[in-house]
Amino acid sequence: SNSPAPFSLQLIIHTLDMDMSNPAVFVNAEFLKEHVGRKVRTVVQVVQSDGDKVIGKSTDEIQLVVKGNPPNALSTFVEVIGIADTIQSIEAEIWTNFGDTFDVNSYDKVCRLANGDYKHLFI
Repeated sequence: SNSPAPFSLQLIIHTLDMDMSNPAVFVNAEFLKEHVGRKVRTVVQVVQSDGDKVIGKSTDEIQLVVKGNPPNALSTFVEVIGIADTIQSIEAEIWTNFGDTFDVNSYDKVCRLANGDYKHLFI
């Protein structure tokens, strides 16, 4: 039959398919511009959502555009993993709802560590 695999099996298959030689860099809007064309991960606060794109506020308070296929029900905070296609936008491959409360300051500190002196610990 052509029925899809159970969700947990799909997740395992997806994890096995992940390219670990090209991990996603933790970014905020400030660091996004340094990683255009590369895989990134970030958390945005959803400001506006219309079909195939989300306008969000990065953890450093700068507006970003996230393109792709967001889930129908978006929480206030969403993690996206995808390719930085411009200095202000990401073509998302994976969307994960992170709920309606989120510590943006701590996440922003992680982004600074991941792009600074402690970069080697994250990649």
